[in-house]
Amino acid sequence: MKLQTATRLGLYATLELARDPAQTLSSADLADRFGVSTHHLAKVLRTLSTAGLVQAERGASGGYRFTGNRRRITLMDVVALFEPVPGNRAKEPGEDTEIGGALQRVLTEIDEIAEATLRSVSLETMLTKG
Repeated sequence: MKLQTATRLGLYATLELARDPAQTLSSADLADRFGVSTHHLAKVLRTLSTAGLVQAERGASGGYRFTGNRRRITLMDVVALFEPVPGNRAKEPGEDTEIGGALQRVLTEIDEIAEATLRSVSLETMLTKG
């Protein structure tokens, strides 16, 4: 399973903010930590905010803080905000051939295993193992 850049940034930001839910970090600070533009990260933070995982704080000491439940939220919960629904992707060239179909079954199984793993790892687990 290859994750889009926005998905990885969503995971990074969620984990960074969940590390200390009382702490507020600016999008510029987070962007600097991850080596990305604040513009790109802002889109990711809006998605996380809409999902109720983070909350934007306005003002001079504003930024974002984690508002979710570290024990209940899994890595897959974050991934699902950015990645297409499994089975909802366009067919690739060659997939309709016998060999292509066989390869696709293997790749689908790999994706299912990756998804099951992501569903089994909570933010709490990630942060205590980090």
